Amino acid sequence: MDIALTMAYFESNLFYQLMRVFLKYLLISVLFPCFLWTCTPSGKTPESGIGWENIALVEARGFTIKKSGANFLLEVLAPFPNAESSFRYLVLAELDAALDTTGFDAVIHLPTDKVVLTSTTQIPHLDLLGSSNYLAGFPNLDLISSETVRKRINLGEVLDLGSGPTSNVEKVIELGPDWIMLSTLGNDLDQMDLYQRAGIPVVINGDYVEGTPLGRAEWIKFTGILLGKLDEATVVFDSISTAFSAAESLIQTSEGIEKPTVLSGVLYGDIWYAPGNKSWAAALVKSAGAEYIFSDLEGTGSMTLSYEYVLDRAQNTDFWIGAADFANLTAMARADQRYLAFDAFRNQKVFTYTHKKGEKGGLLYFELGYVRPDLVLLDLIKILHPELLREYELYFYTRLDEK
Repeated sequence: MDIALTMAYFESNLFYQLMRVFLKYLLISVLFPCFLWTCTPSGKTPESGIGWENIALVEARGFTIKKSGANFLLEVLAPFPNAESSFRYLVLAELDAALDTTGFDAVIHLPTDKVVLTSTTQIPHLDLLGSSNYLAGFPNLDLISSETVRKRINLGEVLDLGSGPTSNVEKVIELGPDWIMLSTLGNDLDQMDLYQRAGIPVVINGDYVEGTPLGRAEWIKFTGILLGKLDEATVVFDSISTAFSAAESLIQTSEGIEKPTVLSGVLYGDIWYAPGNKSWAAALVKSAGAEYIFSDLEGTGSMTLSYEYVLDRAQNTDFWIGAADFANLTAMARADQRYLAFDAFRNQKVFTYTHKKGEKGGLLYFELGYVRPDLVLLDLIKILHPELLREYELYFYTRLDEK
């Protein structure tokens, strides 16, 4: 569903009509030391003496934008949780004799026509900016769900970088992209120095550190600048923001609406992993007019709880949203009989985002959901308050049943 269709849906109805993130994407236990990177120095900076204009962001707090003529300076303030140093990138569309280009973590020269991405969350940025043809390589192509990119993959136009770190580096160097975008969620940064020594600009994407849905979505502007398409990225973000606000207004303008309770997460062994109260997922539950059962527990990422504690707090919750990759309730009960103790399970009000997959099995939610929080929010409103969206069909989520 594109943004225009989302807005058209609202305009055509009188009452215009997580969840959890996989454990491996939420638990960051190792912070990489500063000596691996070119950390921002104190005192005089390379851009000193240049007239840089600050470009205000609406929701994002993890990066900043400055502009001088047609050139941009990007600074990633929060590349990972609790980071003490930032990354600074110079994006040059024109030469400026007064600008010292040394001392930056990377210098990107526009125009761009060949890039390497390493996370499926970055793929929709290319699609939404009409730049899917720029993608030259990606690790494990089967993870990509985008129909536009899959067509290019089937034509052999995107190189599969494989899953082994060493082969990734060799293939990326052979490709010689204009830049490669890394996430700090995995171990990609282990190879950062090798890319830099090979003369390949490396940019860090820390969008997952953002605490709000629209803050994460606004990182499309970060990618837009790297592609020379900030104006286009701004239009896309503004449309997403407008659609998100329209969805929120359904809850805010509905009088007498009750707030159902929501449980999230699952057991791994004897530990229950659930989103923290300041996480992206918890923020969406609140916007959807529900009470997250762990809203009083501080945390931005994944919390680790005992089964006994979760049972005591959440046994009678109304909905269970974000329940791992189970095919149905029977499979869920077979995996762990303790799930049967929850009302949401017994009442068949368990929802998952893992059933909607791309051509090769990639999860659509983990690709598109973070840049389209408006669609995720609509799904949650449909689940929690179906009377407000009678004709809407779930985009990411499906309900588990016993069939």
